[in-house]
Amino acid sequence: MIERRPFSSLGGENHGWLDAKHHFSFAGYHDPARVHWGALRVWNDDTIAAGTGFPPHPHADMEIITYVREGAITHQDSLGNKGRTEAGDVQVMSAGSGIRHSEYNLEPVPTRIFQIWIIPDQQGGQPSWGAKPFPKADRSGQFVALASGLAGDDDALPIRSRARVLGATLKAGETAEYALGADRYGYLVPATGRVEVNGVGLEARDGAAIRDEAVIRITAQEDAELVLVDTAG
Repeated sequence: MIERRPFSSLGGENHGWLDAKHHFSFAGYHDPARVHWGALRVWNDDTIAAGTGFPPHPHADMEIITYVREGAITHQDSLGNKGRTEAGDVQVMSAGSGIRHSEYNLEPVPTRIFQIWIIPDQQGGQPSWGAKPFPKADRSGQFVALASGLAGDDDALPIRSRARVLGATLKAGETAEYALGADRYGYLVPATGRVEVNGVGLEARDGAAIRDEAVIRITAQEDAELVLVDTAG
């Protein structure tokens, strides 16, 4: 089962400094059919104007993954962590028992991110933050784990959930496969490019909610950059 969720159908609001689109119910947008997909709770498609951002605010009991598509995001938190994550790179914040953080676009151009929230397997625990570069050349033609709580994904940023966030880049005409399994939930978004997923067409920034598919086969109609989340129920 693959349900295409066109970009035009997403919730969201343009706040001027922030143009936010929500794949799932978030803030003032609520759709009872789009509350979560397995352990995936939030997928926000955010464009943040230059010199603006999210002031300090709290989180708890959530794995928050930021995939930077364009520009860069600068993080600071109550643990004393500071870092700048740029396009193609990923940061992970395990909110645990509680953390405050800010995320600002200190660049002279807009920053575009996917912000992905995954429900942890257990509540509480010491909060943490980390970031890592993932060169797009290493993801050419294949999926690479960017953040993961599954065994064997040693090069990925750790999260506290039986889930993984993966990235791939495909040239027009190329195909990549991913073994999802019938008991898992997949959610795929092309950051750029048009693709076909097991016969279902997706435009850039559409979502595909995937269930009961042993293998996902993605073919690029044009050069594409893909992000895929694989979670337990």
